[in-house]
Amino acid sequence: MTTSNERLAEERARLGHGQSEFAALGGVGRGAQANYEKGLRQPDMAYLEAISRAGADVLYIVTGARALSERDLEADLERYGKAWETLELALEAAGRELSPAKKRKAVDALFKASKAEIAIDQSKLTELVLQLAA
Repeated sequence: MTTSNERLAEERARLGHGQSEFAALGGVGRGAQANYEKGLRQPDMAYLEAISRAGADVLYIVTGARALSERDLEADLERYGKAWETLELALEAAGRELSPAKKRKAVDALFKASKAEIAIDQSKLTELVLQLAA
């Protein structure tokens, strides 16, 4: 398990900055940045706000859980919409109907498969729809 100071260094590297440059973005000196990354000191709120504006995922640094960016949210909404459309087309092609609860389960499965970039061919999709419709 990584620590917040390790995640801070990871975020700095992800954004392509050296310690001096990132320190300046955070409004501190390079020595303070080095101490944050070594775990010798903890950054204050002003620093975290500043690096957040520079693109750092402060939620990740503090908790280890990535924040959902607006771009990621838009991609997820697009993916979910496509999953719903795919399900509707498969149901129409199979001449079947599903209850709202079963449709939700099927769409969730399609969404997760698309998010994991697992390809699902038409025959597997139809099979899934028929299993859920049973």
